[in-house]
Amino acid sequence: LLSVLCLGDCQLHTSCGIQKCTTDFVSFTSHLNTALEDFDLEFCKALRAYSVCTYRNSKACRGNLVYHSAVLGISDLMTQRNCTKDGPTSSTNPEMTHDPCNYSGHTEVREHGAGEKTPPSTYLFCGLFGDPHLRTFKDHFQTCKVAGAWPLIDNNYLSVQVTNVPVVPGSSATATKKITVIFKSYQDCTDQKVYQAMTDDLPAAFVDGTTSSGDGNTRSLHIVEKVSGKYIEMHARYIGTTVYVRQLGHYLTLAIRMPQELVMAYEESQDLQLCVNGCPSSERIDHSGHLPLPVMGKLLPWAAAAHPLSGYTLETATTKCHEKMLVKDIYFYSCVFDLLTTGDANFTAAAHSALQDVEALHPSKEHWHIFPRSGGGGMGRDRMFFVSLGFLCLIFVAYL
Repeated sequence: LLSVLCLGDCQLHTSCGIQKCTTDFVSFTSHLNTALEDFDLEFCKALRAYSVCTYRNSKACRGNLVYHSAVLGISDLMTQRNCTKDGPTSSTNPEMTHDPCNYSGHTEVREHGAGEKTPPSTYLFCGLFGDPHLRTFKDHFQTCKVAGAWPLIDNNYLSVQVTNVPVVPGSSATATKKITVIFKSYQDCTDQKVYQAMTDDLPAAFVDGTTSSGDGNTRSLHIVEKVSGKYIEMHARYIGTTVYVRQLGHYLTLAIRMPQELVMAYEESQDLQLCVNGCPSSERIDHSGHLPLPVMGKLLPWAAAAHPLSGYTLETATTKCHEKMLVKDIYFYSCVFDLLTTGDANFTAAAHSALQDVEALHPSKEHWHIFPRSGGGGMGRDRMFFVSLGFLCLIFVAYL
């Protein structure tokens, strides 16, 4: 786009106002983020305002090549973004625009009000899936027990609690059966809204039966059902937050993207948040991100069998997970771990979907994949991760 815009050469045509049109367009769009749910809406509004501005200057800019390039560029972008020619436009005074129910909007106003431009808001990602595996806002990856009800997030704007139940009789392995999300009331943007999902009950509405909150035309909070009973999204534009909830097999997964400044807006009494501080050390199953290996003294009588109780060996579990995930990152190893632990092939889909959610919501592509630290001895990563003293599989016993 910048190839058709001019912020300097346009001054050669002092009577042509294309430079002002371009400057306003940049102001309207500089704070927008393609990952936000309302990006297309706001971008189209800015394009229409840009188009109106160029039309007003058509006579004065008749001989300006930059002007004609801008007109063609606007037309191309409107086609690419499926923007209609008729519709709302951005304010002609972007510095004065203030929408308290649009997080990106009021962030921009705060920056102008402070008299200086600061970097765009930093967004953070947290996810929970599988047996269960936690990716914190700090991109730390942990596998935990955390049976019962635990807070993932608890700040001034949002609370998320999960309830985990055992998945293997006689062990402490757990998975998520219930998720409760509370959007706290905020100015005139939304009243408090509670969403609750349980296994085989993944509603496309809040507990009060509504599906949105705020003005009907510019909903500040709403739910989108992607797959009936299996996958929903919640978009809270007033706090720049997106939440995904899925059911895969008998258990639930959750992924969330939220601005860092809001993530950190909590009191000292709210410090038990798994997404912020990770699991307590007493609840950890992994060791610094490495999943546990079988210990010789804990091998069960059936340890020498070709197929442990889960029905998978290390080789067959690896093959199964490799069908969905080609990159052997921590999500791949978590898939293998869950298959060996539970024998439930649905955990393969859970790990794969969790990685897809990372790719959709995590702001930094270079951090999508997390890899276990390599060890010595030249052993392949998968065996290095799961094998100790020549024993294969049976990670299940590490829970006992």
